[in-house]
Amino acid sequence: MAKSPKHISTVQTVSRDIPQKDAPALPEWLKNTRLHYIILAVFGFALYANTLFHDFTQDDAIVIYDNMYTSQGINGIPGLLKNDTFFGFFKEEGKQKLVEGGRYRPFTPIMFAIENQIFGTLKRDTAGNPVIDERGNTVLVYPPFIGHLLNIIWYILSGLLVYLVIRQLLRDKGNTVSVLVAFGSAMLFMAHPIHTEAVANIKGRDEIMALVGSLGALFFTLKAFDSRDFKWTLVAALLFFIGLMSKENAITFLGIVPLAFWFFTRAKVTEAIKYTIPLAVSTVVFLIIRTSVIGLDSGGTPWELMNNPFIKIVNGAYLPYTGAEKLATILYTLGKYVQLLFAPITLTHDYYPYHVQTMTFGDGAVLLSLALYAAMAYFAIKGIKSKSVPAFGMWFFLLSLSIVSNIVFPIGTNMSERFMFMPSVGFCLAVCYFLYNKLPTAGSYLALIMVACGLFGFKTIDRNTVWKDNFTLFTTDINTSPGSAKLQNSVGGEYTTKGAAEKDEKKKMEYLRNAIPHLKEAVRIHPKYRNAYLLMGNAYNYMKDYDNSIQAYRECLKIDPTYSEGKINIALTLREAGKAAGEQQNLQKATAYLEEAYKYNPKDFETVRLLGVASAFSGNKEKAVQWFQRSVEIEPRNAHSWWDLGTAYAGVNNAAESKRCREKALELDPNIGNSLSK
Repeated sequence: MAKSPKHISTVQTVSRDIPQKDAPALPEWLKNTRLHYIILAVFGFALYANTLFHDFTQDDAIVIYDNMYTSQGINGIPGLLKNDTFFGFFKEEGKQKLVEGGRYRPFTPIMFAIENQIFGTLKRDTAGNPVIDERGNTVLVYPPFIGHLLNIIWYILSGLLVYLVIRQLLRDKGNTVSVLVAFGSAMLFMAHPIHTEAVANIKGRDEIMALVGSLGALFFTLKAFDSRDFKWTLVAALLFFIGLMSKENAITFLGIVPLAFWFFTRAKVTEAIKYTIPLAVSTVVFLIIRTSVIGLDSGGTPWELMNNPFIKIVNGAYLPYTGAEKLATILYTLGKYVQLLFAPITLTHDYYPYHVQTMTFGDGAVLLSLALYAAMAYFAIKGIKSKSVPAFGMWFFLLSLSIVSNIVFPIGTNMSERFMFMPSVGFCLAVCYFLYNKLPTAGSYLALIMVACGLFGFKTIDRNTVWKDNFTLFTTDINTSPGSAKLQNSVGGEYTTKGAAEKDEKKKMEYLRNAIPHLKEAVRIHPKYRNAYLLMGNAYNYMKDYDNSIQAYRECLKIDPTYSEGKINIALTLREAGKAAGEQQNLQKATAYLEEAYKYNPKDFETVRLLGVASAFSGNKEKAVQWFQRSVEIEPRNAHSWWDLGTAYAGVNNAAESKRCREKALELDPNIGNSLSK
């Protein structure tokens, strides 16, 4: 008797989870694998085509257009590899550790740098000259169209991998089952509106590439096992390394891959471990690199509400959540994820405090979530023995969710829809396999999946429009997340930016007036919100409401006396307030404002000059001389400074010094006398 090929004896051929109904013969179109790829690709492109001409949004600044390394093109790649992902944006040591543990995700920023090198254009100054950064590199402007187009392409690839992996997992349950469940799962995955944040936001490519690398690793690991060809394990290890370098949540596949062996093959435990080792090696290499770049010191849990959602305000003081409050709040968000997977009706990009309120175990939603996850854990564990496909889907969901759940470690926010990009694969597999088993015919199964994809697809296309730009995104989602201090601040910031750029005075004031209530709400929710006070000061400044502007900046600096931007802005506003008071002949108020401005910025020429003018008009001629002397020290090549100093000396009857200063002014600008007489 001929001996069977070696791998046949180890592959599972019988399952205790085989559908009870007879598997019908596939219609011709479902036998055409190439057609499946085309349908999935066209479907994916159609879903996100309306994002192609969108602008940058949200965190795109951090990894793309305001990142000093990405903007250098390929010259910036070494910097991306040697630093925390946030460093290229903040450009200051320590600031990049906004959340515990730091972030090392260089792969997608490197992609953006390469794309910028190929498709970017030179950034030019107002004179048309190329902008050169402090390191001598030309600065490139990344085109958002390219980012959106490539996001769609990589997202389509992730959908195709969902299809390929599930077909591979279910290959021994029959062609009909594997095709129908794989095709349905991939279609449902691609259509799901919860993925709009990962795809429509260019920065979301880290989620996409983490999944592409992880699913690719699973696919080629199983391929290596089936074929006994070691080269596929090398491909798997490389893809897994790419996934890890894209985002750390790929590491959960170290648990998912062995489970796939258990559920879908007859591999021995030692064989499952053997084929997982290359992925473990990739993980060790990644962790060594990560540790060498950002170290092991996490810096502790940030004591700032925007980076630590488990802080509450009690009698004006910030206190940490109790253990029960923290666990209850986490359970609530975990339940919210499941609700959004089944019914993605109301979506938002912002779940920062306090969109999600402090929860307790007295809240029904928390108890329902606890019961739901307890049931999932029960069926997932029970399904290990029976090798149930829905149980594997639950394991996939729970393991990939664990790292972004706030249970393993703090992630800096309550939750985010993009965190469902990877776990939703397990959800789609479990749901589609369950429906295929329970519905009476394959036709009814396909019909239901197509209806669900149609509804989800319509919602996805509609939701994409919100991601057009920051203004559209923020002003739309504030209706869903009014309790988020961060989003209130973002809306106020966008209105302020638009107001500052607006030429029409009526529209300008309308934008600025719209900004103030949002910024006030931000500091009501989060009384120590430094940035909200800064933006409020900016808005009032543009409105020329200097008193309120100064008060807002003072509150900002009360929270953080070292905040350089706050000190710069209050100094400028105090200067303008002083100038305005002087023009209104209120010299006492003008002097008070200008002297305070000088304390914040003693090197500002205009502040010093105005103090000289105010002193002269107040009759304090000796003080005027001192201030104009200081102005000459700041700008010794300024002819007007020397002329003003000469005038001040004349006021104190020092003719010799007056003459000397005016001669110096004429030396610098022979026409100074004529220009002043005009």
